[in-house]
Amino acid sequence: MSSTTPLKQRKAKTIAAIPFYLMVYNDDINTFDYVIKTLMEVCGHELPQATQCTYLIHYKGSCSVKEGAYHELLPIKELLFSKGLCAGLST
Repeated sequence: MSSTTPLKQRKAKTIAAIPFYLMVYNDDINTFDYVIKTLMEVCGHELPQATQCTYLIHYKGSCSVKEGAYHELLPIKELLFSKGLCAGLST
């Protein structure tokens, strides 16, 4: 018997250990107030954090609004996307 872990299991553990970032990107459609409200509602941000993220999104083009495991961030990304925000996951 081999004591090595199968490659598929090692890859799954590696992906779980890598922190992912939920990125929100600037667009020309949504207002500041809408983005702030959406970040508070979906990501659980307080008003100052949501406001700061919104300014970074506007002036820098994107902002990491949340960090975590892929499987935790994916549903949040989908919800942001369904509310009209441009969102993606990054490592």
